[in-house]
Amino acid sequence: QVQLVESGGGLVQPGGSLTLSCVASGSMSRIPDMDWYRQAPGKERELVAGITSGGRTNYVDSVKGRFTISRDNAKNTVSLQMNSLKPEDTAVYYCHAIGRAGWGRPGLNYWGKGTLVTVSS
Repeated sequence: QVQLVESGGGLVQPGGSLTLSCVASGSMSRIPDMDWYRQAPGKERELVAGITSGGRTNYVDSVKGRFTISRDNAKNTVSLQMNSLKPEDTAVYYCHAIGRAGWGRPGLNYWGKGTLVTVSS
């Protein structure tokens, strides 16, 4: 049974920074793509950032230039560095990966339980 466990959420003032971490059980190097999603109250879950095994990244427009996603396969960790946080970044942030051969069930979506980020003064 593979799992994803997030940490690092909390309360931060506008303009502040937080770093989220997601630790994957098993061998993360077998996972080609890893993502961070978020879901704000009353809104649908949205893709925030993704990173491939080769290090290629993509971001939703609203966080470009402020958030940075990275991964360390040796530590089975994917991180999301969030700077210049805004109240509209308030959400539960989820780590996500799709099962592949050697990690979980191929094609199955795996989600962490989420970590809450609150941006407020």
